[in-house]
Amino acid sequence: MESTDSVRTPDSITAEPGGAPAAASLGLKVRSAARWSLINTVVMRLGNFATGILLARFALGPTEWGVYGIAQTVLLVLLSANELGVSLAIVRWEGDPRRFAPTVLTLATASSGILYAALFLSAPAVATLLDSPDATGVLRVMCLCLVIDGIAQVPAGVLTREFQQGRRMVVDALNFVLSTGVTLALAFAGGGAMSFAWGAVAGNVVALAGCAVAAPGLLRFGWDPAQARALLRFGLPLAGASLLALAVVNVDTMVVGSTLGGVSLGFYVLAFNMSGWPVRIISEAARRVSFAGFSRLAGSPQALAQGFGRALGVLVTGTVPLCVLLGGLAAPVVRLVYGDTWVPAAAALPWLMALGLVRIGCELAYDCLVAAGQRRSLILTQGLWVVALVPVLIAGARLNGIVGVSQAHVLVAVVLVVPVFLYALGRAGIGLAPVARACAWPFLGGAVMTVVLLAAKRLLGDGVLAVCVTGTAALACYVLCVLPSRGFLLGARVPETV
Repeated sequence: MESTDSVRTPDSITAEPGGAPAAASLGLKVRSAARWSLINTVVMRLGNFATGILLARFALGPTEWGVYGIAQTVLLVLLSANELGVSLAIVRWEGDPRRFAPTVLTLATASSGILYAALFLSAPAVATLLDSPDATGVLRVMCLCLVIDGIAQVPAGVLTREFQQGRRMVVDALNFVLSTGVTLALAFAGGGAMSFAWGAVAGNVVALAGCAVAAPGLLRFGWDPAQARALLRFGLPLAGASLLALAVVNVDTMVVGSTLGGVSLGFYVLAFNMSGWPVRIISEAARRVSFAGFSRLAGSPQALAQGFGRALGVLVTGTVPLCVLLGGLAAPVVRLVYGDTWVPAAAALPWLMALGLVRIGCELAYDCLVAAGQRRSLILTQGLWVVALVPVLIAGARLNGIVGVSQAHVLVAVVLVVPVFLYALGRAGIGLAPVARACAWPFLGGAVMTVVLLAAKRLLGDGVLAVCVTGTAALACYVLCVLPSRGFLLGARVPETV
């Protein structure tokens, strides 16, 4: 097996050669991938949305959702570092990934297996610490996904590298069908929160098989010590940054569970999941191609700055109206979708929607900084976020329950984290001008939407018909406000960088 001498590491990557024809070819690939990614994300999220409604209305209550929230939080945090960050080399490094894929697979599988063993042994203590002892069994089952995910990283990374989002959509569809079917069947049979765990495992197994078929010949173990050292030097800082990033959006679940109890946690998890709809639909679709796209531009600071600004403009333009609508119509939407039982969750939703909007910008900045090689800046930024967030969340929970937690999240993000990210982007050559240009018209439209929603709610109330009329009027005003930016957005060729 060849050593890393034949593999160009991220620091040596330059912009794709070949001039205009190469750039045009890249643009076509990324635009196609972004379209498939968006379709995939929208379809999957709509399916998850429908599944959540069925479970919340007819099968599971706040307590079960709280247990699920604990298990999902632990899983997400561990997934952020389960393969030590080395799988990103499949996307980022130049050369044929098959030369170093066996070493990546060995490292990813070994590290994820060790993490799962540690979680299995510590699950009772973790569940007790989070004031949810019933979560022990759910943790042990759901976190089997760690090992499956570690094995799947190499073929999934190749699909991302080659912008094969059409194939990825097929894989995700198989995952969704099986995981949803198992979850629903077990939940309606009285399986409680464990239904989520076995559903997740079943879906991940079929996803691993699908990735192996879509990117054949890559599930082959191997070991090259020189490659392993280079991979760990590249991956460990990114794994640390990713772990901190996941801690940022999941530490609140731990705070709510340990401070306010399982029922409040169930309401909070539902509200947080709702606030994630725009993030998951738009930001997740973009992130499946953003890292690969930004990596191609990393050799040209000017191109990277231009690409980031335009990508941010499209993401923010698409996200702001969704965030404003869900935040402004929180109570009637929760009542209509999930029923009266879940209305207490609506109090936290407006603040969480604001947080969701900030997260979209920060996640895009995260991918851009990774592509630009600003790993130290990322670790410092994410570490500062977590350190500042924990005490503020605890104070918010004690002062105002789940609403206080949501307000604390927004306070830290806006006052501290956004300025720090802007500073890090500036060090990477991306100044304030492209960011301001991307956000100006959408933020103006969001402010106008908010005024229209508040006024219409006072005049028309919050009945179903009134909500439809109010939402339509607010959206119409938003479209009028962002029309002046259409030339910028249409000329953005977003998928070339997203």
